[in-house]
Amino acid sequence: MTSPRNAVRLAVMSRQPRTFDAPRLPDGHRSPVSTYFGRHVLDLIKLREKLPRETWVSFISTLRNGTPLTREVAETVASVARDWAVSHGATHFTHWFQPMTGLTAEKHDAFIDLNVQMSGESRVLEKFSGSQLWQSEPDASSFPSGGMRSTFEARGYTAWDPSVPMFLVESANGRTLCIPSAYISYHGHSLDHKTPLLRSIEALSANATAFLKLLGDVDVKHVAATLGIEQEYFLVDRAHFALRPDLTLTEKTLLGAASARHQQFEDHYFGSIPSRAIAFMEELEYELFRLGIPMRTRHNEVAPMQFEMAPIFEDVNLGNDHNVLAMDVARKVALRHDFVCLFHEKPFAGINGSGKHCNWSMSTDRGENLLDPGKTPHQNLRFLAFLAVCLKAVYDSSVALRFSISGANNDLRLGANEAPPAILSVFVGDQLTQIIERAMAGEASKDPEHFVLEMGVAKLPALAKDNTDRNRTSPFAFTGNKFEFRAVGSSANCAVPMSTLNAAAAAALAEMTERLRKKLDGKPAHRDLAVAELLREVFTETAAVRFEGNGYSDEWKAEAKKRGLPNLVDTPAAIAAVREKKAHQFLIDTGVLSDVEVDARINVALERYIKQVTLEAETLADTISTLVVPAVERQLAVTGSAWKAVTDAGVAAKNSPYGTRVAATAKALDDVLGGSAQLTALLDKLAGVHDELKHAQALGSEMRPLMQTVRDAADRLESLVDDELWPLPKYREMLFVK
Repeated sequence: MTSPRNAVRLAVMSRQPRTFDAPRLPDGHRSPVSTYFGRHVLDLIKLREKLPRETWVSFISTLRNGTPLTREVAETVASVARDWAVSHGATHFTHWFQPMTGLTAEKHDAFIDLNVQMSGESRVLEKFSGSQLWQSEPDASSFPSGGMRSTFEARGYTAWDPSVPMFLVESANGRTLCIPSAYISYHGHSLDHKTPLLRSIEALSANATAFLKLLGDVDVKHVAATLGIEQEYFLVDRAHFALRPDLTLTEKTLLGAASARHQQFEDHYFGSIPSRAIAFMEELEYELFRLGIPMRTRHNEVAPMQFEMAPIFEDVNLGNDHNVLAMDVARKVALRHDFVCLFHEKPFAGINGSGKHCNWSMSTDRGENLLDPGKTPHQNLRFLAFLAVCLKAVYDSSVALRFSISGANNDLRLGANEAPPAILSVFVGDQLTQIIERAMAGEASKDPEHFVLEMGVAKLPALAKDNTDRNRTSPFAFTGNKFEFRAVGSSANCAVPMSTLNAAAAAALAEMTERLRKKLDGKPAHRDLAVAELLREVFTETAAVRFEGNGYSDEWKAEAKKRGLPNLVDTPAAIAAVREKKAHQFLIDTGVLSDVEVDARINVALERYIKQVTLEAETLADTISTLVVPAVERQLAVTGSAWKAVTDAGVAAKNSPYGTRVAATAKALDDVLGGSAQLTALLDKLAGVHDELKHAQALGSEMRPLMQTVRDAADRLESLVDDELWPLPKYREMLFVK
């Protein structure tokens, strides 16, 4: 009789790559992406074609200059959106928003209204008004609020974000018009991740523009943050996934002995993509291209069955929307290919985890990247000034930045297997380090021209895009014309770290603008010298945050402590630190969050950490009790009978290899049962702890080490139990699907 595991193994091995109905040329080849890119997006090109000229001019003024959007414009846009959506087969619309769950949410309404005739007859008409576009009211009672409202205060509002386009999402039986939206409470508090991001964009632009004017760029009207996200993920066959309660409930393997083969041969990274995986990628990219998401890169990552996708750089708000949408689409497309797409930061022990590397920069409304060295001394000096801004942002706001990437899942990833450590530092490379140190040693008494020359600023055009090697252990690394925030976890909504980073940069810009204004003191002729003096001060003040070496080493931990850099090893530590007023005040000062909203986000993070680790512990205890122990008992029954037979025959002694195997199985089972009992007892004990921070700290310091001890014993049993009896798909099966 074939065991369930063997039946699954055979089914998985027999699967073939799935084809899909992609647009084709007459010769049968795939149509160029340009022929269908953005087909399901109501972008500015389509709106310009359909809107009256006056409406178009008013709408563009809102997008570019921030002028208020009128109801008349909203009515016209709504009419165009309805006609376009219905003509593409949409029957419903939804305000698509991003609550503090980290995922997206939506409530669908039909494009219909009843038209009652004089005769009393009713007819259904397609209708979509400006007020429906402008605002919706989903029930807010079941979304995390962090204490900003009580359960009975259920009213919440979604408000259209016109800065990013509406789009169509396709299901098995229809299409829905999605309206990207912010989500706020009845009292105007942000209940989502988009609202703080939008505020941070405004704060960054205002402060960067003011700073640029002092630097001599008086015609810059707007500065935007740009974002390119390298999204890592794992694919697991859905049959394997279904047989593992830990994956089903937590998206993480809580048990599982290491496979003899894993990533030690270093052959998966950039290797030939498995046929089933590339079939999934091709269909995923087709869906994303229709949604206007410019996905450019796909490749194998370091761990087996780990992959990456990355788009072309976009505005940070649009880039974030596209990322959370891409994650949602990837989950759906994966199921069509009999995969489950995992965005958990550490679904498998002992191999690389998954990150979401956020490549961030700033650009002017003239299209100039402020982190790209220019070709003139003025542009070089401006580049160094914004480099100093970034160093100051990380140095001054490191606790809040660490909090922004915290979470029970990311705690398991940080600090190993190419993931950066929890200590936030900045890598700038040898060449920039030399320039910075030369600037720090400069003498303010010299005239501006010679000071700039001696700093090496005039020679900066030699700075190549890839002027330095990459440091994969750096949480925040300069990579030629941008910074790569590598510490962000793969499941995160990157609006959280990006709004924090934007706010940190805005706060640094505000302070540096004021300091530069005082140095100039009405003497613009001394601008270059004043800027150079400011750079020397800021580079000196932030020297501690620059680190070029191995972020994994114990020496760096000791050195970071000497430098006064916080080492917040897990989420409870980050929460305790960010509670301090000085750690988050810049978020309030820049208008990104209010006091109430800061407290709410801390409370939500604390609550979610407790729920996540508790779920893992409960799932582990249940899996041990209902799957592992029964399998071992069956094994002991078989082994016991065999042991009795060989001892009765006088073949084996108690201390023989056979006897040792029997004893090892019994001992490991005893360890597992004892550990599982300890897990249950600790869960019961912590249920009575009402101080949430102490509860979370105990989960991190006591529960997770205990879970690892129980896992170690269970993983020893995996190697002692007959493969036919072991109920859970093993690492060697899940990680090598072709």
